[in-house]
Formats: sequence, structure tokens, C-alpha cells
Amino acid sequence: MIPRLRRLLTPLVLSLFAASAFFACGGDEDSGTQGSGGSAGTGGTGGAGGTAGTGGVVDPEAPPLLGQDCDPMVSHCGFPFPSNVYLKDDPDGKTPSGKVVAFGKTTLPRFAFGPSIHPQLFAHLDGFSPGQGPMTYFPGVVDDGFPTAESIDDSLKADSRTILIEADTGRRIPHWVDIDYSTNLDGTDGLDDERVFMLRPAEHLKHGTRYIVAIRGLKNYDGQVIEPSEVFKALRDGTDSSEYSVNQRRDLYADIFSKLDAAGVAKDDLQIAWDYTTATRENTTHRLVEMRDLALAAVGDDGPTYTVKSVEPDPNPHIKYRVTLTMQLPLYLTNAKLYNADDPDQAVLNVGADGKLAQNGTMDFDVLVHIPNSVDGTEPLGLLQNGHGLFGSKHEGQNGYLATMADDYKWLAFSVDLYGFSGDDVPLAINALGGDPDLFTSFIARQTQGHVNQLLAMRMMMGRVAKEGITYNGETLIAPSQIDPSLRAYRGDSQGGIMGTVYMTISTDVTRGLLGEPGFPYNLLLNRSQDWPGYGFVLNAATETALDVQVTLGLIQMLWDHTEPSGYAYYLANDPLPNTPPHRVLIHSAIGDHQVSSYAAQLLARTVGAKELLSNDGKVPRPVWGVETAAGPLTEGSALVEFDFNLKPEPLRNLPATDGEDPHDRVRVLTPAYEMQDEFFRTGTIRATCDGICNCDGPNEEEGCN
Repeated sequence: MIPRLRRLLTPLVLSLFAASAFFACGGDEDSGTQGSGGSAGTGGTGGAGGTAGTGGVVDPEAPPLLGQDCDPMVSHCGFPFPSNVYLKDDPDGKTPSGKVVAFGKTTLPRFAFGPSIHPQLFAHLDGFSPGQGPMTYFPGVVDDGFPTAESIDDSLKADSRTILIEADTGRRIPHWVDIDYSTNLDGTDGLDDERVFMLRPAEHLKHGTRYIVAIRGLKNYDGQVIEPSEVFKALRDGTDSSEYSVNQRRDLYADIFSKLDAAGVAKDDLQIAWDYTTATRENTTHRLVEMRDLALAAVGDDGPTYTVKSVEPDPNPHIKYRVTLTMQLPLYLTNAKLYNADDPDQAVLNVGADGKLAQNGTMDFDVLVHIPNSVDGTEPLGLLQNGHGLFGSKHEGQNGYLATMADDYKWLAFSVDLYGFSGDDVPLAINALGGDPDLFTSFIARQTQGHVNQLLAMRMMMGRVAKEGITYNGETLIAPSQIDPSLRAYRGDSQGGIMGTVYMTISTDVTRGLLGEPGFPYNLLLNRSQDWPGYGFVLNAATETALDVQVTLGLIQMLWDHTEPSGYAYYLANDPLPNTPPHRVLIHSAIGDHQVSSYAAQLLARTVGAKELLSNDGKVPRPVWGVETAAGPLTEGSALVEFDFNLKPEPLRNLPATDGEDPHDRVRVLTPAYEMQDEFFRTGTIRATCDGICNCDGPNEEEGCN
């Protein structure tokens, strides 16, 4: 690789990025809006992690099938990714599958010119993320008609050049191809080509399942078919090789080629093939479920105790009292301190010697409650929990959409900061991305506590608050008779819709929710968001190549599955988690969204089995692959409604939409959106409330919207 100039991040740049990240999505509390390198795999250097050449001395500490830290099948270390060459038997026999992820000491990218990301970060995992698209590296590959998010069926054709199959059944997995356009380094300017070649599954992969990837027919800029590496050719053709890893993998590849052949894929013209196995459901979800069950048992049916911290009368025309309550919550982290880069004592899960979570005292945590003017009506208020946007806060929408929803539709609205993913956590995220990936352990642990804190807030509102009401200085702000604890719902937008998918999968108290501008997984969302340049700047500065950026996003995804929808979405309505009811959701998505790609929302719809709701005149804005249409009223299952803002189609490449005014967060302030969610929350019925297809082609929420 030709080295590129990397400059260290200055405190000024970090502070500017922190500010942009904080306000990037839904952060307006008042308004409520929100180079060319030859043929693929020819050996050569291993990039970020040691040498991936052929032959040489076998490292006894390296992955057994390789004998070295890098797979010489591809010319950059870490590729192909993910791969079962980095999966081995669990020496302690503790994981559900009996396997553990075991990268070599120098397999993974280096951060800030330091050592490689430590493999121990992933040693508790028994497989790879089902949300990660498998990827490899073909320098100089030409982008000439691969399946896209709008032509997914092409990936299932017999002659598709990219193949992803479920190993045991041979079933082809629908997908599209992303050649990484988040980098400008395409090999045409005298620098190395740093574009990763990625398959994006169009359905959520299963946990604990082996998959096989095969690629053929790729050409370079000169129009020539790209030659496979010598290592892969030896594996494919059965020819002699002095490369240690070839001989170690003969049996593995005999099985891979046999399964491909049974699925109708001949090996003769393959340029690369490999297998990988996803982590088990238990390995992915057990800590969050364990913490949930411990915490709910600790607080009981009444929920946590609380004190009234502050009361603000008449903060806006919709709200009679804005009240801050401070809950006393069970803590399952080693501490509840805010992140401080100078403090070595970072919060992680508090796990006892027996391997189980243990409570570590309590933490105080604020809940913002909006008592609307409609509290004085004859109808008691339902309980509506709001989830905030990217690195936002509980104050989101307090003078905008949330206040309107609370007053006009008679809800007692409340929210908390998503601990671990709110504005207070920006420094932690930046430092994890920008130089210390070990911090991701703390990042994910805090989010685990954060998800549970949200559940505890609902339990308190439906229990203690509904029984006692809220009084302050002898004045009753809301009486028990003015609260209907049986009517409970969740709504969230952007991050609140994304992470709200987890909430709606694990909640035992809420079974109906609105997910606005949602999607998953984050490794798909990030490059397609207008917010990516800030994150990309940090990660590009911290790593050596754009190739390493994509590998790092994949590695982060493996950890993030513990707290983001990739680990949970399938179980929202199908095969629910232990002691958890099934749930229904209403998905509102904006076509042309600049921040959260609607293609990720479509993936979510397919995963939860949602149907696309037909308008009252029997139409949809566009067909959505793999999602059935259905006329309302729907009284079962979940629904997807795409709002059309008359924008150009979203880019088919991994780039953000930029056409016109960003429709992100505009859906939630449209009258039909309010009406649709309110009826769903109250009755379970999903009905088309727009006049025709839901759209808004005016410059603001009041003009041109139906």
C-alpha cells in the first residue's frame, strides 16, 4: 500500500466534531426538529497487520488454519471478513456454540499508529455479526452492473456474479453489492485503490448459522477478468502449494466447494470463496436480557422510587407542567461516572466470579415528564415514552412534536436520555473511534444499562406514578385518576427509531410502538448518512487505509450487536426472547432521507414481517422488495409506511442522499402521522390516514402535505 498522510486530531477538531455530532439528528430541543494495486489477493503486504505473504515460518499463536495472522488469500490483512479461519473451539467451553472468535495479534487494523486492535475484545463472541455484510478486496474492480438495493432479485439469478448461501440448506440469500464509495481512493489517481467490495444481505441473517460467499466474473478497469490469488487458485484447483494455509484448509474447502456445487455454483471460475458463522442468539442477547430481568425484579411492579427534582409551569402552549423526576435505579455497571479520558476506571458490566451480572448499588437518573393541558379533560392520559435522536437528550421535542402529541392526542409523555448513547457520551464515542477501540467495551456496557433504564422509567410511570400521581410542594400536578396505566406506547425517531427497535423487542410492558426513520445495522447506515463525514474523519485519521475503516466498522458491529437492532430485530415479532411478549410496530420512513437510509428501514420491515400499508386509494409510493402490500385497517402484525417528499431516488452506492430539503424528522410533524400512530397505540388498528399516498412536497410542514 502507498501510505497516505495521516494527521493527528487536534482538540479543536474533536470539539467541533462533538458539537456537530450532538446536533446532527433531532437535537433541537425547542423546535422539536431535528489506489490501483494489481490483481486481488496476490500476496504482498498485510496492510495494517503484519505480513500476508506465502510460505514462511508458522506462528504457533496464530489462527491454526493460517499459521500466521493474515489470510494470504487476499492482499490486505483482515480480508476476507468475516471468516471462519478466525473461529476456533472455545478452550473454556463456555459459549453456546462451543466456538470463540480468535483473531491473530496483528490481524486487525492499527489505531493511531499504535498496535493492532486487540483480539481479546472479541474473544467472548462465538461467531460474527448477522448484520455485517461479508466483504473482501479486489483492487481495480470495475463497478459494472452488480445487484443494487433496487435490483435485489438479480442476486438470486443462476448467473449472479455474487453468491451468498446458507451452508446447510444451500438457500441463496438475497443481497446487493456495495463497492465502497465513501472513499475517493479508487486507484485512478496514482494512489492505491482502497475500495472494499461488500455484499449487503437484503434480509437479516440467522444467528448461529454458517454462510458461504462466492464471487466470480469481476473485471478490472482494463476490462480483464481479475485473476484470483495463487492461494485461492491452489485451494480451488487442488494444485500443489508450499503455502501452509492452503494445506491446512484442503478439507474445509472441499466442503465449501461441495456445498456450493449442491447449490448450483460451480467452482471453476470462482475468484474467491469463503465461509463464516454468525454468533448465537444467546451469546448476543443474554446480557441485556439478564440485566432486564434482574432490574425489573429488583424494582417490582411499582417500579423504582423517585423524587421530584423540578417543575416548570406553562413552558409552552401545549404543556401545563414540565416535571423532572429523579429515579433511583439498580446499577449493573462497575460505576455510573461520566466518561473522562483521564480516568482509567471506565464503566463496564459488573460481573461476579460466577460469570453473572451483579447489582452494584444504585444510580440516580432523571425522567422528563410532560403533563399536557389536556390533563384537565374527562379522559385519562395514556403513557407515551419518547426516544431521542443521535447523541441527543430527553429534551427532544419538548416544545415541538412531543408537546403537540401529548396535548392534542391526550398522552402523558415522558423520556430519558439513552444512557451510553446521549450527548454526554460523545467524548467516549470519539475516543473509541479515534484512538482507543478498547473503549467500545464501555460504550456497549453503558448502552446495556441505558436500555434497561428506559424500561425502568416505563415501569415507574405505569406503577408508582399511576398509583400516586405527582405532587410538588403540596400541589397535585396530576392525579391517579388522570392516568390510564393500561394504555402504554413507545415512539422514537432516528436513533430513537433505531434503538427503539431494541426497546420494542425487549420490553415486557409495551407491545405497540412507532419507529420513525429507523433502520439497521449501523455498519450499513453510517456511510449512507450525511453525518458520516464527521465520524469518517475521525476513523480515517485513526486508521491507516480506507480498507481498515470498513473492517473496523465490521468489528464494531460485532460488539454493537449486543445493544443495537442487528442483535434483536428478528425477535420483535418472531420467536420472542425469553419471558417476552411479541410486539407490533408502525414504521414511518422518509424516501430520500439524508441521515437514515430508507433502504435500512426496508430491511427492518422485512425482518419484523411488516406489510407496506396501501393508501386509501390502493397505492404505495414505490414497490419495496420482499415486503407485501396490504390494505388497512390492519389489526395484526406490523406495517411500513413510506412518505414521499418528491425527491430524487436515494443513491444506490453507499453515499448519503442529498437532494432537496432533508425529509429526516419531517414525517413526525405531519397530521396523518399523528393520527395514524395515535389510533394504533390506542386500538391496535393501523389505518391509512393520508389523502392518497403519504407525501409532502412543500417547503415546510404546513404546505403541500397530506
